[in-house]
Amino acid sequence: MKYSELFAKTSKQIPKDEVSVNANLLIRGGFVDKLMAGSYSLLPLGFRVVTKIEQIIREEMNATGAQEILMPLLHPKSIWNETGRWDSAREVMYQFKKGDKEYALSFTHEEILLDLVRKHIQTHRDFPIKLYHFSTKFRNELRAKSGVLRGREFLMKDLYSVHGTQKDLDKYYFEVAASYMKVFERVGLKAIQVEAAGGVFTEENTHEFQVLCDSGEDEVIYCPGGDYAQNVEIAEAKEGQQCVLGHGPLLKAKAIEVGNIFRFGTVYSEKMGVSFTDTGGKKQYVYLGSYGIGITRLMGTVVEVSNDDAGIIWPDQVAPFKVHLITIDNKQLTIDAKEIYQKLIKAGIEVLWDDRMDVSAGVKFADCDLIGIPTRLVVSKKVGEGKVEVKARNSDETGIISLDAFIKKQDY
Repeated sequence: MKYSELFAKTSKQIPKDEVSVNANLLIRGGFVDKLMAGSYSLLPLGFRVVTKIEQIIREEMNATGAQEILMPLLHPKSIWNETGRWDSAREVMYQFKKGDKEYALSFTHEEILLDLVRKHIQTHRDFPIKLYHFSTKFRNELRAKSGVLRGREFLMKDLYSVHGTQKDLDKYYFEVAASYMKVFERVGLKAIQVEAAGGVFTEENTHEFQVLCDSGEDEVIYCPGGDYAQNVEIAEAKEGQQCVLGHGPLLKAKAIEVGNIFRFGTVYSEKMGVSFTDTGGKKQYVYLGSYGIGITRLMGTVVEVSNDDAGIIWPDQVAPFKVHLITIDNKQLTIDAKEIYQKLIKAGIEVLWDDRMDVSAGVKFADCDLIGIPTRLVVSKKVGEGKVEVKARNSDETGIISLDAFIKKQDY
């Protein structure tokens, strides 16, 4: 991609009401555009990041045996009335009336999923069912002041599993928990699994996945050895208390929630009449699990924890491009730069080429650091023909190497 042709360039301006690091850098870097509080457009750079995050999640969900679908975002009041959540979740739901009908915009999909299941299952042989989708969620967020971390409209991956027994649900529940840890590691985040309350979803305790961060809105009590972690809202232990396994005192820290998982059991299936015939010929209600990761929230979390004074530092796995190519002395080197750009593409290396001829080298370097692509390549008279200056975004060291040697070293 040539930077001159990229829609939406870097900017020095951000909305006055944006105070979070992720909003500042994503807006200035040209990844997102703010429509209103809690609602953002994904620009081409941001869309590339989100697409890569989605693919990582898709691969891990498929590895658990789950199948991808897509469910509607517009829901009739009647289906929410079956579980009573039309009223109990009114505070978070966007509800409206059109003619004599009432509707809601999706804030989750448990009811819709169970409606699908009751239409398509018959006996115990149909289980387990594991279905997920990537879709927009709408939530009436009262504190939409943390950029893409807390949106009123956001992208989410939600997985639902339906089982014939509690034992089978529990087994898959912890399989997904392990899969989530793989997802967060692959996108460049270190997460911890935390016990938490269920909020508007369930009265039972659930599990969250939290990334420690000073700007996080949650607080957790956790053991540095990894055997205990609870959200402060339900924590039984206190900061400084000794770990029973001898790992030292428990710590308290701020964190960003990047995922959550729930075991609903038969609560919703009983209300909606979702049942099957077991091996003894008896009617049994199904057991439901629900598992969510906020995609745009995950992108924002990466930015919150991976940045410096100059801009974003993208982990290689989710960076919009692998290489940021900068041309200096453009008029003298245009042909050579084009050849380098084309060789990189031919080698399968994702490259953003700053081919602008009307800005200084200083501006190009500043934009490069702000955007945060993992590797910077510079072509100039000083570097020499057929060579590039190489610098990693997370390092101050530079080196000069032939283009062919650079390409051979890449593992793409």
